[in-house]
Amino acid sequence: MTSNTASKAAELRRLHEAPELLTVVNVWDVIGARAVAALPQTRALATASHSIAATFGYPDGEVIPRDLMLDMVGRITASVDVPVTADLEAGYGDAGDTISRAIDLGVVGANLEDELKPLTDAAAAVAAAVKAGDDAGVPFALNARTDAFLRGGHRSLDENIADAIERGRAYLDEGATCVFVPGDFGEDVVRQLVAGLGERRLSVIGLGDLPGPARLAELGVARISYGPYPQRAVLGGLQDLASALYDGGVLPTDLRPLN
Repeated sequence: MTSNTASKAAELRRLHEAPELLTVVNVWDVIGARAVAALPQTRALATASHSIAATFGYPDGEVIPRDLMLDMVGRITASVDVPVTADLEAGYGDAGDTISRAIDLGVVGANLEDELKPLTDAAAAVAAAVKAGDDAGVPFALNARTDAFLRGGHRSLDENIADAIERGRAYLDEGATCVFVPGDFGEDVVRQLVAGLGERRLSVIGLGDLPGPARLAELGVARISYGPYPQRAVLGGLQDLASALYDGGVLPTDLRPLN
């Protein structure tokens, strides 16, 4: 751990706590990270575990070997000057050790999924991740994710909201910076989650039914990210280009030399 890592971690924590919504665009390789980091609006980057796994031919869900995931995360972190927060899934069986290894690579924040495990076990994983940051002397920004909505399809909306708040509060009590509640829900649910967790404590993914970024900031949301969707947009563009070339088209004349 270096003083530069600690300063980047402090900046990432500040960005989560600031009145402005923190927007992070998820990346999955070095060239993409550099392209996004070059934009003046970029204040931090987030990796996407789903996208990194797909890059190497693995499905999502901790099937990719931890060493391979961390290798790519480390390469991305070393390639840019902005703070990087990594999607480290559920911690690969040892959240504390995984976070510790990520910090050694210069990572200053992470997503940690609860997979809707028993709350005691999930909170213990959050505590271990927070302790890893404390032991390294890094004000690590832990974005503790609850899958209350993603895995709670058999329950009512009110049950999912209540579970997300209960779990989120437990993770905040263990030292998490904010609580990531992925799901495609509207403004009323966002209001209830912010009321239950506190302002600048909720992190969301930018899906279609959510309010726009400006409104999310007004509602007190801390952060918005985009998961695997940037990679899907890029792959869709690649597939469309290939299709056009197969049909006799030519390369666009306005291509930027980003690689």
